[in-house]
Amino acid sequence: MEQEEIYSKVLRAGRRTYFFDVRATKAGDYYLTVTESKKFTNDDGSFHYKKHKIYLYKEDFTEFNAILSEMTDYIINEKGQEVISERHQKDYVKEEHTSDDSKDDSSTDSFTDVSFDDI
Repeated sequence: MEQEEIYSKVLRAGRRTYFFDVRATKAGDYYLTVTESKKFTNDDGSFHYKKHKIYLYKEDFTEFNAILSEMTDYIINEKGQEVISERHQKDYVKEEHTSDDSKDDSSTDSFTDVSFDDI
């Protein structure tokens, strides 16, 4: 059974919502839960949510934070801050390539969408 929330923050991000909750153990120590909630629409128009939760305990904070920072820094350094996925840009207009565009664009032609719903 989950313990009472001590401190909470919510991040709404499109169809996903992230909940960050500080909770107390039975011994009175604190830990963090991070919950991803994603909204899905059924064929009949009703909707449901799928939730995925991780529990993070104090003994893992330092290493978790270091790896998370390293990974997010790597992504920003490699790809910048701009979101480049068509799926995430409502006003995205695909650029048409003309025959003058002889640059090697083969890497963008074979993009694979990856879902992390099972994490």
